[in-house]
Amino acid sequence: MQVILIQDVDNLGQKNELVNVKNGYARNFLIPQKFAVEASNSNMKQLNERLKVAKVKEEKMLAEIAQVVEVLKASPVKIGAKTGTSGKIFGSVTGVQIARAIKEQKGYEIDRRRIHILGDVKELGSYKARLDFGKGNDAELEFEVVAE
Repeated sequence: MQVILIQDVDNLGQKNELVNVKNGYARNFLIPQKFAVEASNSNMKQLNERLKVAKVKEEKMLAEIAQVVEVLKASPVKIGAKTGTSGKIFGSVTGVQIARAIKEQKGYEIDRRRIHILGDVKELGSYKARLDFGKGNDAELEFEVVAE
């Protein structure tokens, strides 16, 4: 029996996916639990419309991500840190500080959990971080740690 998944189901498929399952599994579990609907003509038309809308949203999101990446790569983000006499900073730079600096200097709000710093930041200088926008979209951000 063919069903259209309404939600992600472990070991079966993702939302809005058409899958073949045994009749009993569909009738006794998937459909009553609202995990799937039967793949009738009307449901297939609704699925196609949902996929078209999702594709348009994803294209728009990718364009926005490209614009943000372009702005972030234009110049490095400067992060101020308290330092000792030898140039070492007290503590280290975190994703929270980078997110705050991006918001203040570039005007974009990026979730701190999407920022992955490459290496330890314990001294003044230039470093790199990776921004993960999801679905395989990521970019490298250059930031500079300067003394306050």
